[in-house]
Amino acid sequence: MRVLITGVGGFVGSRLARRLVERGDRVVGTWIGVPPELPGLEAIEADILDLGALERAVEAADPEVVIHLAGLTHVGESWKRLADYFQVNVLGTENLLCLAAGRRILIASSAEIYGAVPDAEQPIAEDRMPSPQSPYALTKAAVERLAIGRGATVIRSFNLVGAGQAAHFALPSFARQLAQIEAGRSEPVLSVGNLEARRDFLHVLDAVDAYTLLAERSDPGGTYNLGSGRDRSIREMLELLLEVSGVKARVEVDPERLRPIDVPVLKAATCRLERLGWRSERPIEAAVEEIWVEARAAVAEEAADAR
Repeated sequence: MRVLITGVGGFVGSRLARRLVERGDRVVGTWIGVPPELPGLEAIEADILDLGALERAVEAADPEVVIHLAGLTHVGESWKRLADYFQVNVLGTENLLCLAAGRRILIASSAEIYGAVPDAEQPIAEDRMPSPQSPYALTKAAVERLAIGRGATVIRSFNLVGAGQAAHFALPSFARQLAQIEAGRSEPVLSVGNLEARRDFLHVLDAVDAYTLLAERSDPGGTYNLGSGRDRSIREMLELLLEVSGVKARVEVDPERLRPIDVPVLKAATCRLERLGWRSERPIEAAVEEIWVEARAAVAEEAADAR
């Protein structure tokens, strides 16, 4: 299979590219910033807002399947950068849909498009009307309208976690703070945001399994939830991380980490994916441990470089 992955250097993209290369697929990936290092991957520098560069990437890949992962993804940050989020997420996706027309296209979306859903109506099914409540969610809802109208497949990810996630997300941020405390580089105080929000956390490699399956078997114009089917509070995840790390710290709410609006709970109904044969298999505890190991190693490396 010939595959083009946009955002191949990202959290999901790098792991998905590795999986596809290892099984023998030809994989071309676009990136900006730091080039990914993966034997067998054909990496092309291309911003999705640069039509010329993106067109060259599509021509070079001649893909049977396009998996669009590039974009801006942080809900909290989107309140401060609405114009950037609209340009990258909406206009960038429009560019790709035009250039890759006629091919199987998978578009990464988000559970955030559902907005606030009462507990009695959880887990959330794909046929629920979107009600986005953040700038990020608004851009993803707009992307979905563009994508479904062009026959692309939409994948609504819930909270994917594991090693390699950007440090500004909650769990990597907590892990880094704890690693700095353990190393004696910070006071034993952990700064947090809203710990009461409940989210559906899924190991990133379970997500890779889903993308691999959908690249072959998804319905054109279809929408699929990608989650575990279980919700956990941020507080519960933090307690798990504290247990894994063994670090003692006082937890303090930092007003700067609170969002203007925070959806109380998101839990996925994953029947559509399960009908294709996918299941959530990896324990979330494994993802938390991977995050801690990575943060600890990063802080140790920084300390060594500073000597």
